[in-house]
Parts: sequence; C-alpha cells; structure tokens
Amino acid sequence: MPRKESAARSAAPVQLPEVNFSDFGDIRYLHLGSPWVQGSMLMDKPFDIELEYVQRMMVWLLFCEASAVPAQHAMQLGLGAAALTKFCHKKLKMKTTAVELNPQVISACRLWFKLPKDDLRLKVIQADAGQEILKASHQGTVDALQVDLYDHEAAAPVLDSEDFYAHCRDLLTDQGVMTVNLFGRDSSYTKSLEKITRAFGAEAVWAFKPTREGNTIVAAQREPSRPDRTELVQRADVIESRWGLPAKKWLRLFKPVA
Repeated sequence: MPRKESAARSAAPVQLPEVNFSDFGDIRYLHLGSPWVQGSMLMDKPFDIELEYVQRMMVWLLFCEASAVPAQHAMQLGLGAAALTKFCHKKLKMKTTAVELNPQVISACRLWFKLPKDDLRLKVIQADAGQEILKASHQGTVDALQVDLYDHEAAAPVLDSEDFYAHCRDLLTDQGVMTVNLFGRDSSYTKSLEKITRAFGAEAVWAFKPTREGNTIVAAQREPSRPDRTELVQRADVIESRWGLPAKKWLRLFKPVA
C-alpha cells in the first residue's frame, strides 16, 4: 500500500497519474489512476491512522519521550492520503512538513481527506523529494522522517539508493529517526535494507515483520541507541494511552537488524 512520488530528473514534462478516491463503508481510499490503494481515511475519525502499516510508520515514538514530541519536527516524503501528516500535525501537535510531487494529490487531500491548510506548524511543499531534501534549510532539522515513495504501479520504491538514504540521514537531528515503507512487486527488501544499513550503520537500523499485505517498515536512527525492554514497554504504554496507536503490539514485531 504505497504512496506517490517521482525520481524524474530531466526537463521533460512528468506524466502524473489521475487522482481519484473510492468509499467502502466508513473508509475512504486514495487511488492514483489504478486500483492500488495509496492511502485511506476513516471518515468519522479523519485524523486517526487507519492502515496498519501507516500506524507502524509512527514507531519512531518508541525512541523519544512523549513530553518532547510537540517541540519536534516531522517530515513526510510522499503525501499519500495525508494520514501521517494529519496525525503529526493534529494529534501530536508537531511542526510538520510534507513533500509531494503531484499537485493533484495535494488538492485531493485538501478536498477529500481533511488535510488542513498550511499554518505556522504545517507546510506542504509541491516538489520532487529527491531534490527537496538536498536544500540546506532542511539539513539537521527533522526529528521524525517518514519515507513512503511509490508510483501508481506500486512496483518498487521510486527513491531507493544508498545516496538517497544518506541524504535522508543528513536531514535528521541527532535524536532523529527515519521510518521507511518497503513494499512492491519488483522491489527487494533485502537489497533496500542493505542500502539503508550502509547509509546509517547496522547498529542504527530496526525492522518490523511484514504486514499481511507485504509492507515492511524499517526504522533507522541518526545516532544508534538500544533502549532496554523496560523503557520500551513504558513508552509503548504512553503511546497507546495518549495517541491510541498499538505500540505494545509493535514490541512483539519490531527488532534491531544487527
């Protein structure tokens, strides 16, 4: 269940897919010109996170104190249905920046998925993520970087090189964490994990077991730490009670890779 972005670097016009949505019961789904689900929203709880793999993209919360979260900065590369952006902005009260290539996706999120207008804490940038993250103004400013970059075919991550992940690391503060969704018919989880490990170092990388749909969420810390079990359980309790995310379940499925 991917999101939308492009690695196009040429001056030629980028062909972007048409954006539409479908409703099934109380859930609204975002599509990019294909049946693949690019994101979802609970229509009666538009600022909650509905998809399991998207909830797991919030696992960076296990590495920080809850009291510090509102003072931190979250960035999403790939907007999808804006679930992460809305949650960080509305629920966590964070400064939040999202980067999305397709202007139709941004418009759709505002029209159909309750994405608020930009304000003092929220900024949605229409740009190529691979280029935007190179800007000096972003370097060392991001505490939670969430990477979910897929085309409408959902075949493989669009940006998935060691250089790209190294640039992602450059975005992070010393306590910062990147979470990445690895999913796709043509992608290799092992190869992607190797690239992330080379960019961040093996001691800094953690991973979930795959979801039933095949999404594997990987987390990489700017500076590695190994919280003990007691600390993680305490933080998971707080995450569940304050924000309603299934963090205690995460602890059974989320491990260091080395």
